[in-house]
Amino acid sequence: MPLTNYRQLDVWAKSMDLAEAIYTAARLMPKQEEYRLTAQMIRAAISIPANIAEGNLRATRKDYAHFISIAQGSAAELETLLLLAERAKLLQPEVTTPLLNSIDPIGRMLNRLHARLASPA
Repeated sequence: MPLTNYRQLDVWAKSMDLAEAIYTAARLMPKQEEYRLTAQMIRAAISIPANIAEGNLRATRKDYAHFISIAQGSAAELETLLLLAERAKLLQPEVTTPLLNSIDPIGRMLNRLHARLASPA
């Protein structure tokens, strides 16, 4: 039932770029955070494109919308974790600012996709 293949969606491509950038930023985190904040940031970042892809292949628009909702939550979680990493001085603003700036347009795209899926076909 996919409206379009998830690999053709700009939101999926941008969220893949973000996940890759999070892996790069994670290498800058202190070693003692490897299984704490760093791992949580990576999981949240991976969850965004993964849920877009999984939802895209679900049988109904309602199911797809549900997975987009999960991706929205993961984007908000990632934003919070980056803000915390900056506040705790685990990452510098020059690292977090571009990442945070890329989350906002992804969030807007997810909101539009969710609204489109929630409306009658």
